[in-house]
Parts: sequence; structure tokens; C-alpha cells
Amino acid sequence: MSIEFDYPLVAEITRNVDAALTEDIGPGDLTASLIPAGRLARAAVISREAGVLCGRAWFARCVTELDPTAEIVWHAEDGDPISPNQLLCEIRGDARALLSAERSALNFLQMLSGVASKARVYADAIAGTKAQVVDTRKTLPGLRIAQKYAVRCGGGGNHRLALWDAILIKENHIHAAGGIPQALAAAEIAAKNAVDRCKFIQVEVESLDELKIALAAGAKMILLDNFTLAMMREATLINAGQAVLEASGNVSLETIRGIAETGVDRISVGALTKDVKALDLSMRFTD
Repeated sequence: MSIEFDYPLVAEITRNVDAALTEDIGPGDLTASLIPAGRLARAAVISREAGVLCGRAWFARCVTELDPTAEIVWHAEDGDPISPNQLLCEIRGDARALLSAERSALNFLQMLSGVASKARVYADAIAGTKAQVVDTRKTLPGLRIAQKYAVRCGGGGNHRLALWDAILIKENHIHAAGGIPQALAAAEIAAKNAVDRCKFIQVEVESLDELKIALAAGAKMILLDNFTLAMMREATLINAGQAVLEASGNVSLETIRGIAETGVDRISVGALTKDVKALDLSMRFTD
């Protein structure tokens, strides 16, 4: 499956993997030294539960960083649905290297597959509506880009990557700026000064009155913070297609369908990347 992602991954994968291997191996893997040097081994990675695969490149980098000659044959792509007891990949390489890489490699593959799997569940829950589920900045420190890639693998969309690539005007910004119109005017200037990297300007509103003020001030993306379903339906009528409407705040799998059916365009869900449950995967030597 081809996954569209607009941020370069190679340097990020290298950074993630280097940090993980340094953390785990440090000055040397004491237990792997029990294995005779130069011994070759074969291993297989198998899924123990259903989900969506994600993180192949991170897994492979962990292995090849320790054994550049290792061979990995994959039987599923990032973004593919996987089943219990499915063979995901086969590996042939230096036994010591495979043992030293195993935990870090599986950590990436399990965590990212867990994120992709959750994104798939949420995306499926609103299938048939016009709404898209998107992530937030509530990510694991140092792994934001990896997690946002995983959300895409699961069929979700990405909100802003970080503070530097878009403007989201929240309650405290509005208060400090003197109001929604003032904050939006300042945001327009900031966006022009960072035209090479500012993807959008979005303003958060907490009431229908604030929604009307934001629209009158020319807002093109509006975040409806903790609106009730009735308020969201009213908001879509007031908006009448003028701006992209995003619902946010305490969204769960139980509530997301009802939110999508109000007519909003996007629904942001921090739980996609914040409440991570790793997918159960296993690596076993086969000879």
C-alpha cells in the first residue's frame, strides 16, 4: 500500500533508531555475547492479533544498523490489515546482531502498528460521512513524526506537525491578543512572514457567538471546542460552508459517529497517539 506523507522520513528514522539502539545496547549487549561470533540465524516476525501494520522502515533500520548484510523479506506492507498468526517478515543475518536489534525493532513495529490500528478503527467508525479523523500534538516525545506517519497508515489525517508549521489560535492566545479579530489579524501577519512554512491559520471557538465573530473576521478554519452535538449542528448551519469546521474535545469511539453526522469536516482525536497500546507481535528464531 502506498502511503502519502509530506514530511521526509529517512533522517527521522535514522534519528529514532540511533537513539533507541544507543539507549538499549549502550557499550555492548552482554547477553548476545554468549552466542559464537559469526553465527548466522534465521528469524520470523509473526502477529499475535489483528490490526494494521506500520513501521517496517524503523524495524529494518534497527536490524541493518547492526548487520548491514542482513536480509529481510516482508510479506505485508505498511498500511495493510494483518491477522493473528500472520507471517509478517523473515530475516537472515548475524545471530548476535538480530538478538541485539530485536527489542528496539519490535518496539517500533509494535507501537507504530498500534497507532495505525487505532486510527483505522476511528476512521472506519465515521465511514460514509464527510468527516475525517485527524491527530493532534499529543504524541510521545521524540516520536511525533513516526506516530503521525502511523496515523496516515491507518487511514487518518494529520493536523499540524508542530508549532512551526501552522497557526492554531486557542483561548489563551485570544485573551492575550485582545479578542478573536485581533488574534486573526496578527496571525495573518505572522503567516505572511512565514509563508514558506505556515500551512494554515485555525482559530478555536467555545460558543456559537464566538463562531459568528470568527466568521465575520474572515476565519477559514475553525475548531469547535467541546461543543455539544446540537451546537455542532447549529454551527454547520451558521457556517454554511464558509470555513473548515473541526470538532475537538473528549472525542471517543462511542461518540465520534454522532459527531461526524453533524456535518463537521474534521474531528481531532488526541487518543490516536496519546493512549498507545502496542500491537502484539513476536520474533522467533527459526534455525
